Amino acid sequence: MRLRSGVFASSCLLVEVLGVALFLRGFFPVPVRSLPRREARGDLPAEPAPPGPGMVSNWTKIPPPLFKKVVIVLIDALRDDFVFGSKGEQFMPYTKQVIEKGTSYSFIAEAKPPTVTMPRIKALMTGSIPGFIDVIVNLNSPALLDDNLIWQAKTAGKRIIFYGDDTWVKLFPKHFVEYDGTTSFFVSDFTEVDDNVTRHLDRVLKREDWDLLILHYLGLDHIGHVTGPNSPLVGAKLREMDNILKKIHISLLSKEEASFPNLLVVCGDHGMSETGSHGGSSAGEVHTPLLFISSSFEKRSPLTHPELVQQTDLASTLAVGLGLPISRNSVGNLILPVVGGRTMREQLRFVHLNGFQLSRLLQENTPAYEKGKSSHANWIKLYLEGNNSEILLNLGKKVLKQYLEALKTLSSSLSKQVAQYDMYSMMVGTVIILEVLLLLLLSIPKALSSRAEFEVPLSPPLFSLLFYLVCLMLCAVHVIVCTSAESLCYFCSMSWFTAVGVMMLISALMCGILSAIAKTFDNSRLPVKNPVLSSSSWSEIDVLILAGTVGHVLSLGASSFVEEEHQTWYFLINTLCLVLCQELCRNNFLLKEYDPQHSTTVKQNSEEASGYKNIDIPAADNSKLSKTFTSDEFVRGSDKWVSLASPWIILICCRLLRSLNQTGVQWAHRPDFGHWLTSSEHKSELSFLAAVSLLMIFFLVQRRCSLVSKIAMALGLLGIYSYRAAIGNVIFPWQHGSKDISKGITEARFVYIFVLGIVFSGTKDLLKSQVISSDSGVKSTGLWEVYSGLVLLAALLFRPHNLPVLVFCLLIQTMMTKYIWRPLKSGAAQITIMHYWFGQAFFYFQGNSNGIATVDVSAGFVGLESYVEIPAIFLTAFATYAGPLLWAFHLTNSSVSVTRNSAAVGHGCFCYALMRSLPVAVYIVLVTGLRYHLFIWSVFSPKLLYEGVHVFITAAICLFFTAMDHNHSHKVQD
Repeated sequence: MRLRSGVFASSCLLVEVLGVALFLRGFFPVPVRSLPRREARGDLPAEPAPPGPGMVSNWTKIPPPLFKKVVIVLIDALRDDFVFGSKGEQFMPYTKQVIEKGTSYSFIAEAKPPTVTMPRIKALMTGSIPGFIDVIVNLNSPALLDDNLIWQAKTAGKRIIFYGDDTWVKLFPKHFVEYDGTTSFFVSDFTEVDDNVTRHLDRVLKREDWDLLILHYLGLDHIGHVTGPNSPLVGAKLREMDNILKKIHISLLSKEEASFPNLLVVCGDHGMSETGSHGGSSAGEVHTPLLFISSSFEKRSPLTHPELVQQTDLASTLAVGLGLPISRNSVGNLILPVVGGRTMREQLRFVHLNGFQLSRLLQENTPAYEKGKSSHANWIKLYLEGNNSEILLNLGKKVLKQYLEALKTLSSSLSKQVAQYDMYSMMVGTVIILEVLLLLLLSIPKALSSRAEFEVPLSPPLFSLLFYLVCLMLCAVHVIVCTSAESLCYFCSMSWFTAVGVMMLISALMCGILSAIAKTFDNSRLPVKNPVLSSSSWSEIDVLILAGTVGHVLSLGASSFVEEEHQTWYFLINTLCLVLCQELCRNNFLLKEYDPQHSTTVKQNSEEASGYKNIDIPAADNSKLSKTFTSDEFVRGSDKWVSLASPWIILICCRLLRSLNQTGVQWAHRPDFGHWLTSSEHKSELSFLAAVSLLMIFFLVQRRCSLVSKIAMALGLLGIYSYRAAIGNVIFPWQHGSKDISKGITEARFVYIFVLGIVFSGTKDLLKSQVISSDSGVKSTGLWEVYSGLVLLAALLFRPHNLPVLVFCLLIQTMMTKYIWRPLKSGAAQITIMHYWFGQAFFYFQGNSNGIATVDVSAGFVGLESYVEIPAIFLTAFATYAGPLLWAFHLTNSSVSVTRNSAAVGHGCFCYALMRSLPVAVYIVLVTGLRYHLFIWSVFSPKLLYEGVHVFITAAICLFFTAMDHNHSHKVQD
């Protein structure tokens, strides 16, 4: 069976997508330390039995609740310094006064990554550490079936009222006697999303028919996503939250009984990075304030710095405060100061119940916990004997200390064992990925041949004895693993038909690899027909490409290189520019002395450059050439110097882009030009930069568009500026004073119409070139118009200060195409790899990193009135991967328009697939070996998600490549 290189590469990537999906499903499993949810009051232990005959404790039940009513105010993205720092003193005076002079306990709660809302709510209410895959599930939260505080409270007859983020309603359906949920994903809404919560307060605070009130405010998180933590909107929102807390606190104080106080809990689900996002593990994202405010706490001098606790500790503490069993899957410890006002016997009972719950979850007792129980039993003996001396109090404090040490040990052990990898699914996925990579590597000589096609021997492998033996062996292994596995395996849960299909796929890939190896050895024994043509010398560019690719892949094994991967790509493209400069100098100066045909070559190059619009110009006769000789010489001379200057101009552009957005981890906190532009004091400068950038985008894109597309592009870019002005990012020159900020729905949809129009116009030309005629000019125009539509969409989704990234992207693409690749006559493989490198660099120039916190969620809601899942996911993914996508689409256009070789599209598709498969395969092997690394969840896992999504996107790009290679298939058949 004969296959083109593009079809073969696309097929390999589709198979690789299956392997990556299977690996990710095994790498991000459900927690293994999980007990089923059930009513737990009947199986709680009594106090430790005191030693001695006839001594029996009379306390076998859960202690009564400590608080009558509990109000939880969760302020989304509330960083610890927003309360305890200078912003708290300035914008939250009442809260700061309660902390310093009132009856409260203040802590800094540490959240574990991923720091996104749904996993954090799970941690707060269950006390467990959610899996990292909850980042994806966060978009559509299913009902929570694990034991949790809300379920225990409902089972105990507590009446719960909730207002705020509708994630709670999805996680706890039918648990609230009254609720009003608001969508958490429409990040352009700063006001209404909180007003919908506050409007219920006056009415509900006057009522007595509730025991637990939960309020989840989203406005601060939305402000952070759109404008960042240093926006003046943050201060106004904090002041609003302070007034709400004051209202709730005063209301609780006015209605509480002296013997049965109320409790106000103020917390955040996660923090906020310096760019305003979250999801990673920086200090600003994982540290949130945790305040317990109640009249039952004794007034004391304020602490200089709040104590650090775990976010999971809240579930255990609230369970004790409400007189409920601690959630069975909780790994948190009781925050002792909250119950410090109770009697010593009650405090010991609380920590004993916490220790019992942790040891049961761990399924083993630690020596420290057994020692604490023994000391507790001795204390109870003294207590029951009526000993009330100072000795009893000191012994109780000693027992408390022993218990707390045991709780820390138990909690630490559980945190390390919170999840178990599905190794079988991981291994199957890894085998598929490695087989695809090996098959691509073995196919390089044939795939990059002049015909860009080769014979794939399907029949011998599929009908050979080896194929059936391997398939039977894998099925036997599958049966053994699935019947002996103690834990649930995802691959084992598949139907037998699906599992056998995967085994046959693995067997076929293995037989194909062996067949390719055998053919390679056979070819190596044949005599070389033309040694001059077969031997090829490596240029400096080839050496750099190989060394850079291998070096980047090897660097993925170090956590610091993963965190600062952008530095690797910046170094590679800078080095590439220097090598290109050297090649251009050699091509323009050194070859002229030694190549007698150089003048002819230069003339051909100039003619190709003049035909940039891919219009075939008929050959002119000698008289016409002689008349235009002088002008050609002038153009050739000017192009030469522009060509020599191009690498240096590109270097300058890259240096400016590096100053625009600081990314990574080590230097992300440092101020950059983007922060300066987005500050409220420099809105005029940002507006000017945005306007100039949009004009430059039009100038760089319109030159190859049809007249209708040019008009649509101009109106679309004008609509983009109007959209940014409507939401308050930029201003018009005639605008004076503050303008009412809207959501810009109409303006954004206005732009979407032109995006779809331009893409539709380009698609029409592509279909015409594919179906009606094989005119390369029509196809080139269609490809460019589709590319122009994507540029317009990227300009709409990018933040205003990031528009220069788009301008430089277009500028560098133009210069590389006209002044570097054409004069150097670069091959399709070199051009493809350079496109890939620049695409990766522009991914980081946008401000992205390998942390989830840099994903711009607000891009998914441009032009949407409410959260719509599929458009929001598409827009967010496109905005995140705009750099690699635009360079990939430009590669498609270059392969069709610029390169004269009909096999260039197939070569580009194959090289692009290989460049993506190599780092993914190596990184998956590295992550498997480093799965118990200290930074596996904070550094390596987010990168793994990025790599997985990038594989899916690359597969779609290669399918587009394959469709564009349609004409080549006709030529081959003819």
